[in-house]
Amino acid sequence: MSRYMINTWEPETPSFWQSTGKATAARNLWISIPALLLAFAVWMVWSVVVVNLPNIGFTYSNNQLFWLTALPGLSGATLRIFYSFMVPIFGGRRWTAISTGSLLIPAIGIGLAVQDVNTGYPTMLILALLCGFGGGNFASSMANISFFYPKASKGFALGMNAGLGNLGVSVVQFVVPLVITFAVFGAWGGDSLTWVKNGVSKDMWLQNAGFIWVPFIALSTLLAWFGMNDLASAKASFSEQAVIFKRKHNWLMCWLYTGTFGSFIGYSAAFPLLIKIQFPDVNPLDYAFLGPLVGALARVAGGVISDKLGGARVTLWSFLLMIGAVLGVLYFMPQAGLGGSFKGFFWMFMLLFAGTGIGNASTFRMIPVIFLTEHQRAAAGKGKAAQEQAIVDANKEGAAVLGFTSAVAAYGAFFIPKSYGTSISLTGSPDAALWCFIGFYVSCIAITWWCYARKNAPMPC
Repeated sequence: MSRYMINTWEPETPSFWQSTGKATAARNLWISIPALLLAFAVWMVWSVVVVNLPNIGFTYSNNQLFWLTALPGLSGATLRIFYSFMVPIFGGRRWTAISTGSLLIPAIGIGLAVQDVNTGYPTMLILALLCGFGGGNFASSMANISFFYPKASKGFALGMNAGLGNLGVSVVQFVVPLVITFAVFGAWGGDSLTWVKNGVSKDMWLQNAGFIWVPFIALSTLLAWFGMNDLASAKASFSEQAVIFKRKHNWLMCWLYTGTFGSFIGYSAAFPLLIKIQFPDVNPLDYAFLGPLVGALARVAGGVISDKLGGARVTLWSFLLMIGAVLGVLYFMPQAGLGGSFKGFFWMFMLLFAGTGIGNASTFRMIPVIFLTEHQRAAAGKGKAAQEQAIVDANKEGAAVLGFTSAVAAYGAFFIPKSYGTSISLTGSPDAALWCFIGFYVSCIAITWWCYARKNAPMPC
């Protein structure tokens, strides 16, 4: 038996939680957070790289650039489907180390590829797909952390893990523009590239966009391997977890979480390129990182608020806020290339990111509560053993649903950039895509209110 395996884990028992559980859970959480931050950084690195590729001689069209921005979302979302079930099969410690270490492949690959303007577009597409490794990690990371915490603290724990992990999107959009301006790794990092725009040239080390993460990924992998734990009570086969596909609330929460997290990650991926296209006189990398930063911090706050007010109520108001913000974005965008206000556009997007962040936390707070309530209802009146088994089963199902809903929602990282690109190519502006997003949020409000938030809702949470 591995010394990292914990055979007895009872977070819902107050004496166990205070004496042993809380400290162990906190250690696993604080190792998980930087690993997840790095995963998000690698997943979203193309959102920054694509802005710089034309400046160093890569001759890609806007549509090709949107594809490079969108493909990590497609592969990351697909990998999440599989990653959702990995923790109960392999163990949280082992899988966190393996999945974090896999980030070295795209990080090193990008660093090598961008140094040669003759690198083929298919190679770039493959590297974009490989960045999906970072996207996949979220599903397993959230499922793993959910096992460690009691019901009363799940909102906080999941909000911290996801919120601070989501900061990787903001970190990559802030750090990369800085590190590509000098030779961070000296001769080991390769020669500089020539950046040319409007007749002005300067040196650029775009390869650092990939290389800068390598030492941190290696360190985080080692910390996960030697510092985290596996829980015996979390063990389950795929067939045991696959029961979630028969659960109505799994599919409803997939829809709602696509509205919150799918929006957050999709807007994050496309924000720099959208700024560049809509406001060509503005340097997008001066502002793009602020949106994901606001969303990530709002997610931390949203977890705490949802623990106090209830996830469904907070989710409902989050979607209302997001609709108002998208209407504001539409109002301040240029029309036919004329008018528009970048200041208004920017602040409406900040409001939109805040809404997605709060909604991310509140929807994830709803999931474990829903499944614990369902299992406890089914076990009512059947004795203590049945009640204890209900908690174990609810935790397994809840963790699987957390992972699976995050997989479905992650397709937002593909569909939002591609929706912008398609809308622009067909109509000349992204307006049509934004109106479609509003329609989707209206459906999310209806589901949240009817199933979870109204008086006498069948599953209040």
